[in-house]
Amino acid sequence: MSLSELSRSIEGKVAIVTGVGSGMGAATAKLFADQGAHVAALEINAKPLAAVVDEIQAAGKSARGWTIDLADGDAIKSTIVEVADHFGGIDILINNAGISASSPIDDDAYENVWQKGFQVLLDAHMRTIRAALPYLRRSDSPRIVNIASTEGLGATKFGSPYTAAKHGVIGLTRSLAVELGADGITVNCICPGPINTGMTAAIPDDKKAIYARRRIALGRYAEPEEVAHGTLNFVLPAAGFMTGVALPVDGGLTIKNA
Repeated sequence: MSLSELSRSIEGKVAIVTGVGSGMGAATAKLFADQGAHVAALEINAKPLAAVVDEIQAAGKSARGWTIDLADGDAIKSTIVEVADHFGGIDILINNAGISASSPIDDDAYENVWQKGFQVLLDAHMRTIRAALPYLRRSDSPRIVNIASTEGLGATKFGSPYTAAKHGVIGLTRSLAVELGADGITVNCICPGPINTGMTAAIPDDKKAIYARRRIALGRYAEPEEVAHGTLNFVLPAAGFMTGVALPVDGGLTIKNA
C-alpha cells in the first residue's frame, strides 16, 4: 500500500531537450530516457546528436533526434510541430542549449557577441516556449525548465552579453510562471555553477582546483548528471506546486562569503 498519492514518474511523458550534444543536455536526455520518457533531442551538431540518440536507443529507451539551429525561429516552429506529430504531444520542455558569449564592452566585436548570445541564450528559449505552448496546454502535467546560470544571479567581468542573457532567462521564467499558472504549466529554471562541461574544458585542472577550494562550499566542480537530477525534480508530476523558482545547483557558490 502506498502512503503517498503524487507520482514521481515521468514514464511515457514526451520531453524536449535542447543542446543535447554534450554536457548537461546529454546528461538530461539520458536521465529522462532512463526514467521512461520519450526524448526529443535537439542539437545543432549532427554527429554528437546522433551519438546521444544512438546510445539511448541502444539501451532500449525512446529517443529521436532533430538537427536544428536554435537561432532560426522558423526552424524552431517546424521542429516543434514535427516532435508533437511524431510523439503525439509534448509534456516537458527543457531549454538547455547555450553558448559562451564574452567580450569587453569596448571591443569592436562586442555587439556581434551580444546579438549571437541573446539569439541562442534567451530568444531561443522564448521562441521554443511559444512554439510548444499549444501542446503543453493539452498535457496533464506540463513542465518548462529553462537552464540559466549562476551568472544570472551575479556577474563576471567581460561576460556582460552572457550575464545579461542569463538574467533575462530568470526574468522570463518568473514572468511566464505567473502568466501560465492558470493553465497549470509550471515554469522554473536551473542556475548551474561550475560544471565539468565543454564550456569549462579549456580551464586547466589546477586552476579549477584552486577556484573550487576558494569559492565552492563543496570544494569541487559538478558533473553534468548532478545538474540533470535537479532538472528532473522540476518536471515530476508531483512537482505541480513549484513554479517561478530559480534554483542554484552550484555546490554552495552563491552562498559562500569566504
